[in-house]
Amino acid sequence: MGLLTILKKMREKERELRLLVLGLDNAGKTTLLKRLNGEDVGGTSPTLGFNIKTLEHRGFQLHVWDVGGQSSLRSYWRNYFESTDGLVWVVDSSDRQRLRLCATELKALLREEALELDSIRSHRWRLQGCSAFTGRDLLPGLDWLLDDIGARLCPPD
Repeated sequence: MGLLTILKKMREKERELRLLVLGLDNAGKTTLLKRLNGEDVGGTSPTLGFNIKTLEHRGFQLHVWDVGGQSSLRSYWRNYFESTDGLVWVVDSSDRQRLRLCATELKALLREEALELDSIRSHRWRLQGCSAFTGRDLLPGLDWLLDDIGARLCPPD
């Protein structure tokens, strides 16, 4: 393999991102992932464990990990943090009875040592209203995430 081929392969690898999709059970994580992948979103069943999909968007190859949100699985979320470039926290805003629980779980997640957020002063976040079921406004959120991660990990030539 020549040097240019090696450099090209390294550059392509830089355009690969790992995203972690978390949230309470029945929040719409799997529906969101299916919608982004162009799959039928009808008949989605609870995720027991995790799903992995690889998507292409704006020149990035996205390895998206959708992890079940049942209370019995939440303690395992930290096992998925390694090598994660971005986190998508999914909230079912129509489930008003569980919004407080959703906030509590997110705060607990952000306190996890594995994320090392205490050492990161520049992490950014965005609240993106959308519908995983219809697909409305999903892409602006994904585009923002890719812009943010891309600016940090894949600076322009």
